[in-house]
Amino acid sequence: MPHSRTVNVALVGYGYVGKTFHAPLIAATPGLALATVVSSDPAKVAADHPDVRVVADLDAALADPAIELVVVATPNALHAPQAIAALEAGKHVVVDKPFALTVAEARTMARAADRAGKLLTVFHNRRWDSDFLTLRRLIAEGGLGQIVQYESHFDRFRPVVRDRWRERAGPGAGAWMDLGPHLLDQALALFGEPLAISADIGVQRPGAGADDYFHVVLRYPTLRVILHGSLLTAASDLRLAVHGTGGSFVKHGLDPQEAQLKAGMVPGAPGYGRDSRHGVLTTVENDVQVHADVSPEPADYRAFYAGVREAIVTGAPSPVPVDEALRVMDLLELARAASEERRELAVDPSSQTLSR
Repeated sequence: MPHSRTVNVALVGYGYVGKTFHAPLIAATPGLALATVVSSDPAKVAADHPDVRVVADLDAALADPAIELVVVATPNALHAPQAIAALEAGKHVVVDKPFALTVAEARTMARAADRAGKLLTVFHNRRWDSDFLTLRRLIAEGGLGQIVQYESHFDRFRPVVRDRWRERAGPGAGAWMDLGPHLLDQALALFGEPLAISADIGVQRPGAGADDYFHVVLRYPTLRVILHGSLLTAASDLRLAVHGTGGSFVKHGLDPQEAQLKAGMVPGAPGYGRDSRHGVLTTVENDVQVHADVSPEPADYRAFYAGVREAIVTGAPSPVPVDEALRVMDLLELARAASEERRELAVDPSSQTLSR
């Protein structure tokens, strides 16, 4: 598909997230060009992208008038200051999740985008997971009836604490800030805003400096949404268990794109985004369970970046509107408070993050 012009991109950070997700997705999205990477390890970048310019600091990238889009893929504590600097330099900005450390920081970023008249969005890439897209299709088709329970898992088995910032005590660390944004964003996209939230967020592994377990419940009038994550689950296959008045949908196994990207598969290559593990739809006929395989939807995280490109070039809607990303931040904080206070907390609709 031809594009009227190419958007030059500067990627800030070349750790796991920058190298595995953002760089290959940007490079493989028509109409985008990975022009610059901000990294202290130029050899690492050159091994993957030999034609890309590498600079040591953000200021050098922001000084380049050819750069239109800055992608912030650095540790969470740097998201706000780096995004604001990029916006004030007249650049559009993508921020990896979580949006920021706090709702207050995120609102400050949103105001900076408003002042600059530039796009600000958050990489909620799990909207383009195969299992999520498959569930959306099932809900739209009506086969599940009215959804009464939605259980979404992101479990892993990492009994040994790793020496990395995400697992050490500090701002933005822990499983809830790492995985919670994905699960909250998906739940809000499917069901909208809940009435209340309760949460149990804790530490289970010896020596862990940050939370490695969460069990969060969003209460709706009838529906209950359960968001669960653990780093001590050896049987970590369960991804979705969704129950409705018409049937149940159960999916095991994660969307394959992260593993494919980690293995070096080029986005868009044959088989990319194709989940080999089908979900199962269970219905009841004459008091007998009937099980049917559900073919997974093909998925492609490049859809996010294609949406970013169109928003910049044509003024199309953002693939993840900033107000939706702010609402995720609201519930991240509210869940933390609910866990600390050991009680359910009401979600106040008057605290809409639109009023910033």
